[in-house]
Amino acid sequence: GLSGIVYVLDEPSVGLHSRDTERLIRALEDLKQSNNSLVVVEHDVAIMRRADYVIDMGPGAGREGGEIIFSGTPDKLMKSKLLTGQYLSGRRSVSEKKASRKGSGDRLVVTGATEHNLKNVTVEIPLGMLVAVSGVSGSGKSSLVHDILSRALSRYFYNAKTEPGAHKHIKGLEYIDKVITVTQDPIGRTPRSNAATYTGIFSLIRDLFAGTSEAERERYSASHFSFNMRGGRCEACQGGGLKKIEMYLLPDVYVPCEVCQGTRYNAKTLAIEYRGKNIAQVLQMTVTEARHFFLDQPLIEEKLRVLEEVGLGYLVLGQSATNLSGGEAQRIKLATELARKSTGKTLYILDEPTIGLHFEDVRRLLEVLEALVDKGNTVLVVEHNVDVIRSADWVLELGPEGGEAGGELVFSGPPNKLKTCKRSFTAKYL
Repeated sequence: GLSGIVYVLDEPSVGLHSRDTERLIRALEDLKQSNNSLVVVEHDVAIMRRADYVIDMGPGAGREGGEIIFSGTPDKLMKSKLLTGQYLSGRRSVSEKKASRKGSGDRLVVTGATEHNLKNVTVEIPLGMLVAVSGVSGSGKSSLVHDILSRALSRYFYNAKTEPGAHKHIKGLEYIDKVITVTQDPIGRTPRSNAATYTGIFSLIRDLFAGTSEAERERYSASHFSFNMRGGRCEACQGGGLKKIEMYLLPDVYVPCEVCQGTRYNAKTLAIEYRGKNIAQVLQMTVTEARHFFLDQPLIEEKLRVLEEVGLGYLVLGQSATNLSGGEAQRIKLATELARKSTGKTLYILDEPTIGLHFEDVRRLLEVLEALVDKGNTVLVVEHNVDVIRSADWVLELGPEGGEAGGELVFSGPPNKLKTCKRSFTAKYL
């Protein structure tokens, strides 16, 4: 009932089905009617089209962004030549896929799923396809995919200790040889972990530095170029590059170390260079810059190329894991898995990989997922994004509602047939 308030919302549509986004928009419009102002960071088409005013940032990401490239009404944006405008107006689409794949003919079958609100559901997951699991929020998607399937497979393949959700059994395990679940969990909880350490690129770079004639003369090994080990790191901040100031009642504040100026290393280590760059300068490169710098190092170049393919070319190698969004963390994990050789019989499980992504990033991500399926693998995606559901080969819709009124398998089949399903809420938006 307040008025004269400025509300700032950061992607309020995350994790919401298109139907729930409609309800959210109505709530936002009610707030506006009461003479409040709303500033919303958002990628959702419906919210952007219903906004009164749009500010588009860009033109690229990371160092290539940071400018206001458009401000005005959504209609004006749709008429512009900007990427966002082209996607909003429908002149560009995320996927041009014409036909669904036939798949391998084999299936994974989960029988008698009763975890949480699932009502004794039996679900067939066709292999060798891009399979989307859709349904309104609370319909039982996570219960089926994560609590039951992902945990049961992790237990079967890797002897994981986590207990799977309630179900009778899973058939068809002989048709896959491993499962990879990619979640939005952070890749590290401290400023010491970053994309370079997580993907294994940093170990390869340290080996290169240890192989230089200067390093050999000083008898420096690869561990000397680690900011976590004594010897090469700055001891004032113990290789953190930042010093933590505890604020007691407020969150901790990090300030750059005054000795190494945030480089993390001591002067002797920084004096050693590989092709004119020291180790701290390499960590300051973006993925794209580093890829060009290490073009002659196939192992490093391949890992960097995959990071670029999932749309992370703008990411700084040494950027702290605590500064990465959930979507970025998930794509780093995905890139790490993609850099490994696939057997062609792998099941990839992804949880809303499009969270926080612009249309162009969704397009790039879909290309990567399609390439995985083309090699014979199966990709299972829990997703609300209509573009992803539309370009899947097979859709499993749970519902019809959330909570107690959900937990049933409403539809199983190709997306073009889902459009005619009367019980599906997704059908309307497709």
